[in-house]
Amino acid sequence: MNLLNTIDSPEDVRKLTRAQLPLLADAVRDYVIDSVSKTGGHLSSNLGTVELTIALHYVFNTPEDRIVWDVGHQTYPHKILTGRRDQMATLRQMDGISGFPKRSESEYDNFGTAHSSTSISAAFGMAQAAKTKGEQRHAIAVIGDGSMTAGMAFEAMNNAGVHEDTDLLVILNDNDMSISPPVGALNRYLARLMSGQFYAAAKSVGKSVLPSPVLELARRFEEHAKGMVVPATMFEAFGFNYIGPIDGHDLDSLIPTLQNLKQLKGPQFLHVVTKKGQGYKLAEADPVLYHGPGKFNPAVGIQATTNSKITYTQVFGDWLCDMAAQDQRLVGITPAMREGSGLVRFEQLFPERYYDVGIAEQHAVTFAAGMACEGLKPVVAIYSTFLQRAYDQLIHDVALQNLDVTFALDRAGLVGADGATHAGNYDIAYLRCIPNMVLMAPSDENECRQMLTTAYQYPGPAAVRYPRGAGCGAVVSKDLTALVLGKGEIKRQGQEVAILSFGTMLAPSLIAGDELNATVVNMRFIKPLDVELLQELASSHDALVTVEEGCVMGGAGAAVAEALAAAGINKPILMLGLPDKFIDHGDATQLLAQCGLDGSGIAASIKQRFKKSPTACAA
Repeated sequence: MNLLNTIDSPEDVRKLTRAQLPLLADAVRDYVIDSVSKTGGHLSSNLGTVELTIALHYVFNTPEDRIVWDVGHQTYPHKILTGRRDQMATLRQMDGISGFPKRSESEYDNFGTAHSSTSISAAFGMAQAAKTKGEQRHAIAVIGDGSMTAGMAFEAMNNAGVHEDTDLLVILNDNDMSISPPVGALNRYLARLMSGQFYAAAKSVGKSVLPSPVLELARRFEEHAKGMVVPATMFEAFGFNYIGPIDGHDLDSLIPTLQNLKQLKGPQFLHVVTKKGQGYKLAEADPVLYHGPGKFNPAVGIQATTNSKITYTQVFGDWLCDMAAQDQRLVGITPAMREGSGLVRFEQLFPERYYDVGIAEQHAVTFAAGMACEGLKPVVAIYSTFLQRAYDQLIHDVALQNLDVTFALDRAGLVGADGATHAGNYDIAYLRCIPNMVLMAPSDENECRQMLTTAYQYPGPAAVRYPRGAGCGAVVSKDLTALVLGKGEIKRQGQEVAILSFGTMLAPSLIAGDELNATVVNMRFIKPLDVELLQELASSHDALVTVEEGCVMGGAGAAVAEALAAAGINKPILMLGLPDKFIDHGDATQLLAQCGLDGSGIAASIKQRFKKSPTACAA
């Protein structure tokens, strides 16, 4: 730790001797474990990139040389070495540093990331910009093998590979893991490549610091050797000079190889092999469990906890298994989020009906559309923020053809520590405008199960949006009962003001309703909207208030206003929801309160807008 305390920037790293770098790696790894154990965050992926991070900052002149970290959940060592060591105690907390690269946070965060497979495109853009401006700098994309399964990565390589005069280095951080275990042909290809005799030879070659006069000769010899041992790699077919695989935890391999690559021109591809959880035996043994833990004791590891409240994700997972047992046509699809979306038990019970398509959201949606065309009933389990990546497929391939696909949208609304990149703030706005789409938001866990059944039974595209974590603790029925399509329910009868709640905003709306003696309605459906109930409320109340955990612009409140306007009803309306800005990481409850979406905040907004007291209202 004493050595780490002397490092305030990568310039300090570059002052160290090569012999000191392994000691620095040990110190950084210990610091990552200690920090994450106190704040929660991503662990396995960061332990796997310690040596690679040190080598990159040691060899390249950062921040002048640009490094783009794909996804970015492996950048804690990078943050520690770039002046944010003392801020790690605030990681992912309100007003603290982000768990992902963020341009506004540091000049060393060259590109903001959090969704996968963007790094090659961004780094290539930076490399082309440097060439256009006549500037000499390196652009490096660090991408995991899971992220390489996405089409965007190959689109970027297809574009970059033909630019032989553009200096771009792509580093494949191959740890044989994404968040869930890797899938697909690319993973099998990498496994075959690594299992051959060339792997051992490449490690030996990588340790050699080649003099410049023989560098080109050595490169040609290596190309010839690769041709004898393994087939020409797909990466070379894209126009990249392929080097590797080399040991990503061996600084004596990494540093000379990076120094040599720094001298080469044109698109370069370095394949490094790392291990998630490296250096912490518990994380090495179960990298999925330690992917994103909460607070824990490093000496004993993550301990099982008992929680009387089940999460919405668990509600979905149980419903999926129960519905699959009843209907042989059901198939479950996830884009590489088996654990996060709650499909672990489904895969165990129905392996022949479980499809993990890799980090390929666009493909997942159109794949589901193809299955629906053949009479199956696909359920796509996907985070709200990730469905954004497949918007065209949702419209063109599913909704336009009115295909029977059910979308289970996890992580709707604010997500807390992961921040703006993962918040599902926009699904109401981007889904309700699509023809043929049905959209629901449950107020509690049992209603979530009912809505999933409703969506599944609806013969067209339907989505259920539900938040991260546990709900209010409602008892979940074992029945598979559907709701009446497009019908809300009055939960509290009051006077003068009617609060129209969408989704989990019902609980705080009831608190506000009690304070103001207002009517409170669980609208349930965003599309189709319960227009009949809406008109009744408008006729019997002086003002309407809509409350949603989603963006106000284009959201459920806007749907209510549109319905009133279409009916020729002129009624004062207050729309409460998430503001028109990106909301940073922090405790979700605190963030909602800051947005005025707790009980007292809703009541205060109503009072301010309508001058409403508990006993009088002047709209």
